Amino acid sequence: MDRRDSLKALIVGGISTSVLLDACKQPAKEETANKEGAGKIPDQPDRMAEEKLADKKIADEPKFFTASEMTTITTLGDIIIPKDEVSGNASDAKVPDFIEFIVKDMPEHQVPMRGGLRWLNMQCLKRFDKAFNDCNHTQQMEMVDEIAWPKKAKPEMHQGVAFFNLMRNLTATGFYTSEIGGKDVGYMGNVPNQWNGVPDDVLKQYNMAYTEKELKECISFDKKA
Repeated sequence: MDRRDSLKALIVGGISTSVLLDACKQPAKEETANKEGAGKIPDQPDRMAEEKLADKKIADEPKFFTASEMTTITTLGDIIIPKDEVSGNASDAKVPDFIEFIVKDMPEHQVPMRGGLRWLNMQCLKRFDKAFNDCNHTQQMEMVDEIAWPKKAKPEMHQGVAFFNLMRNLTATGFYTSEIGGKDVGYMGNVPNQWNGVPDDVLKQYNMAYTEKELKECISFDKKA
C-alpha cells in the first residue's frame, strides 16, 4: 500500500464504536507484563507547563495494550506505511508508541482498538486456525485485503473495516507528525526564507508595480545564491 495513498484513504468510511463490545474485556494477567509506565518524556521547551504535566501523567500510566496487541499494531502499521526508498516504515517512526499514547489520551479509542484486534484474531482463527501474529505474511495480507478497501469489503466484514479505518487514521497521523514523516513529504516547518517581493508577472496581472523608492529601500536577494 503506497504511503501517499494511505493519506487519501483517511477520508474513506466512518469509525464505528460498536466493534465487538462484548469482546473488549481486560486481557489476562500473563499478557500484561508491560504494566510499567512508559517512562520519562523528553524535554519539550516549546510546550506550555500544563501540556508537559498532562503528557507526563499519561506517560506514567500503566500501558494499555498487551505485548501481543502491540505486535499486531506494529505489523499492521508497517503494512499501511512500509519502508521505501524515501524513508522508514511506521514502526521506524515509533507509530506504535504514538497509538499507545493516543488511546490513553483519548479513551474513546480504547474499545474500538481492542475490539478490532480481538475481531482480527477471531477471523484468523476461523480462517487459518491461528491468531494474526502467528500467521505468515501471505495470510496476514489476505486478511488485511478483506478489510482495507471499504467499497470492496463484504458486508460481514464491516466491523473489521471500521477497525482498519481507525488503525489507518492513527498510523498516518502518527507517521506524518513524526520527524521521519515530515521529511518524507518534504515539510520544512518554520524556517527563515528570503523574499524578493511580488513576482513581476503577478504585478503586471494586476497592473501594479513597485515605486523607485520602494525598490531602492527594499533588500533584494540574489536568486542564484
